[in-house]
Amino acid sequence: MEIVFATNNVNKIKEIRHILGDSFKLLSLHDLGIFEDIPENEPTLEGNAMYKARVVNRMLNLNVFADDTGLEIEALNGQPGVHSARFAGENKDSDANIEKALLMMGESENRNARFRTVIALILNGKEYLFEGIVDGRIIKEKRGKAGFGYDPIFIPEGMNLTFAEMSLDEKNKISHRARAFEKLKEFLIDYGHNKDSV
Repeated sequence: MEIVFATNNVNKIKEIRHILGDSFKLLSLHDLGIFEDIPENEPTLEGNAMYKARVVNRMLNLNVFADDTGLEIEALNGQPGVHSARFAGENKDSDANIEKALLMMGESENRNARFRTVIALILNGKEYLFEGIVDGRIIKEKRGKAGFGYDPIFIPEGMNLTFAEMSLDEKNKISHRARAFEKLKEFLIDYGHNKDSV
């Protein structure tokens, strides 16, 4: 099955190809000659993901999925949430985003946070949503060089390493994105099987 992932984020493409394996031919926007960012102006992760999927579906008339991810920090009343990528400004600077989050949290003893990924899929004209969540905590300074975004300050529940200290294999066993994309993968495999058996 050929399917478009509505992103030009090379880190995401790498992660998702790793999760989906050889079951699907995964195309990025870059593969299709689309280089501009699709706006993320909706008030929810679900809204942003579905908007991006609909834009690309209308543009290409192909099966497509899009995702949006937010870091929700308890001490900041769920911020940065839907604004995670642009928390410190429109240029999506991960270091600046991390600095702003840590500054706002200060010495708060409540370090609880969660990553949440929502995937919107448009498959043969029908729309579907999938969600993955991982709970954890925010540490006070960055650790690790792998990963991207807020990975250097987030330790998943039950672990001692930040996402940025884990290998891609380790991260993909437990991450929010991996959990959401495993649901997508299972759905697509079931869909393919059911279609074949009709």
